[in-house]
Amino acid sequence: MRYFIQFSYFGKAYHGWQKQPNAITVQEVLEDALSKLVREEVNTTGAGRTDTGVHAKIMYAHFDVATIMNPYALVLRLNAFLPDDIAVQNIIEVGPEAHARFDATQRTYEYWICTEKNPFYKDVSHYIYKKLDLSRMNQGASLLIGKKDFECFSKSNTDVNTYFCTIKEAVWFTDVEKLIFRITADRFLRNMVRAVVGTLVDVGSGKYEPDYVNTIINSKDRSKAGVSVPAKGLYLTSIVYPNTIIKNG
Repeated sequence: MRYFIQFSYFGKAYHGWQKQPNAITVQEVLEDALSKLVREEVNTTGAGRTDTGVHAKIMYAHFDVATIMNPYALVLRLNAFLPDDIAVQNIIEVGPEAHARFDATQRTYEYWICTEKNPFYKDVSHYIYKKLDLSRMNQGASLLIGKKDFECFSKSNTDVNTYFCTIKEAVWFTDVEKLIFRITADRFLRNMVRAVVGTLVDVGSGKYEPDYVNTIINSKDRSKAGVSVPAKGLYLTSIVYPNTIIKNG
């Protein structure tokens, strides 16, 4: 049987989601727990990959095992077994062709910035001492909307068939003690969100005019965009699937 597992994690201790040699990852820890509790080898396929230090408020993966008689009980046992920085919310039986990565129709990320030093946000946000103009940053962000070639924001030497993504939302807003950037798209390139945020911070600090974002996009040149901001401020916050696969919300 095929199952989707919904979970979340705080990424500080992990070298991202995807298994790799000589480094601890969320996938490795989750698969180890699942394998021990269902008493067979479990291999998961994640909805995507997050880089070292990135967090996920929601993440999905699928796996195939013999029938799980009580998914709710397995969730409870997993949460007792897993470390405190990984939590499982649900295990859902799905059709045999359902795919956690390829069936996702959109994903949303948030990036958190503090403009005043705050010890309580040191591991969960990026501190920028410069004054940032939110209006300018939103003007620049609006130029990202639509289907475009975003090679300029992609990590170099990435093995992808296309750099085109369709961005549906890109907006900055304030939330008590921090600034939040929220971006939603059908897909994202490696390092894309962190490069976008770095570019918009340059706009907000006055280094570039907002319309320079179009110049960067048209250049297809990663060196023209801003530096990648630190991973600790980045959160995967939503993954949407067709209701025929999984009920969203």
